[in-house]
Amino acid sequence: MELSIILVTWRSYDYLRACIRSIYRETRDLIFEIIVVDNASGDDSEAMIGKEFPNVKFFQSRENLGFAKANNLGYAHSSGSVLLFLNPDTEIRDNVFAEMVIHLRSQAAGAVGARLLNTDGSLQTSCVQAYPTICNQILDSEALRRLFPGSSLWGTRALFSNHGRPVNVDAISGACFMVKRDVFAGVGLFTEAYFMYAEDLDLSYKITKSGKHVQYLPGCEVIHHGGTSSEKQGPFFANLCQRESLVQFFQNTRGRFYAKCYRAALAVSAALRVGLLVLSLPFQRTVAKGDNAHGSLRKWLTNFQWAIGQSIATRSNLAPETSSRDLTLHT
Repeated sequence: MELSIILVTWRSYDYLRACIRSIYRETRDLIFEIIVVDNASGDDSEAMIGKEFPNVKFFQSRENLGFAKANNLGYAHSSGSVLLFLNPDTEIRDNVFAEMVIHLRSQAAGAVGARLLNTDGSLQTSCVQAYPTICNQILDSEALRRLFPGSSLWGTRALFSNHGRPVNVDAISGACFMVKRDVFAGVGLFTEAYFMYAEDLDLSYKITKSGKHVQYLPGCEVIHHGGTSSEKQGPFFANLCQRESLVQFFQNTRGRFYAKCYRAALAVSAALRVGLLVLSLPFQRTVAKGDNAHGSLRKWLTNFQWAIGQSIATRSNLAPETSSRDLTLHT
C-alpha cells in the first residue's frame, strides 16, 4: 500500500462525505486506502460510509478520543508506507496527493504539507506556522499579522517569498499532514497528552528534532473549510483548547517553568485587552462594531479567567477519554 489516508471525524457528516468523494474522484496513479475514525458523533456517518464507500475502513468510538489518540488508532490499522492525516472538512480538486507522495519519497523531508485554501479560495495562513513562544503568542493579532505578514514571529514567510518552490518550515497544519511511516513511528506517533490543537506543532517539532525536514509544498492546494467541529462545542471552546494545548507543548519542549510564564504573560495581556475594550465600548457607534467589541471582551475575559486558574469548561470535562476496547470496526 502506497498511501493510508486517515480521517478523524466528529459531527462532520456532510463534510466527511464530500471529502471522501473528492479523494476518490481526483486521486489517480496511487494505491491508497481510507481509514475513518469517528469520535462518537452520533450522526449516522457509519451508515453513510457503509452504503456509499464500502471500501473505507470505519472505526466507531463510543467516546471522544480526541485528535491525537484517534489518529494513532487509525495509524495502527493502516498499511501505507506514507501516511496522510487529513481533516474531514477538506476537499481536493486535483491529483495533489499523488504529487505530495512523489515529492516526499524523492526528498530527505520526513513530512510535507499542502497550501490550504479557505472555502472562498483565499489563502489560509495557518497552513505553516512557527513554533510557539511566549512572544509570538502574546503579540499574535489579526492587525499585526496584516501589517507584517512575512514576519518570522508567525513563521509564514514561506507563503509570500518562496516563489512556488518547496521550502523547509517549522510546522505544517494537521489539517493535511503527510509523513513517512517510518518517520512517524520513529518519533513515537502523535503525543496523546494533546486532545485537540498543537498536535501538529508537536509532531513537526519531533520530526525536526529527529533530523528530518518538514516542508511546505505551495504547488499542492487543498480546500480546508475549517472549524466545523470545534464550533459545535460552544463559544470560546476552541480558543481555550488551544491555550491548554500550548501549555502542554511548552511543558513538553521548554519545561514547566516556561509554561507557567506563558500563563502569567497571558493573564497580563488579557487583562490589558479587557481594560482597553471596556474603555472603547462607549465609542462604538454602530451596532455591528458594538457586537464585535462585546464579543472580543467576552473572549479576553474568558482567557483571563483561564490564565489565572478559574474553572472553565474545556476539553477536560467535555470529552472523556476511552480505550481502543470501546471501538468497533466496520470494513
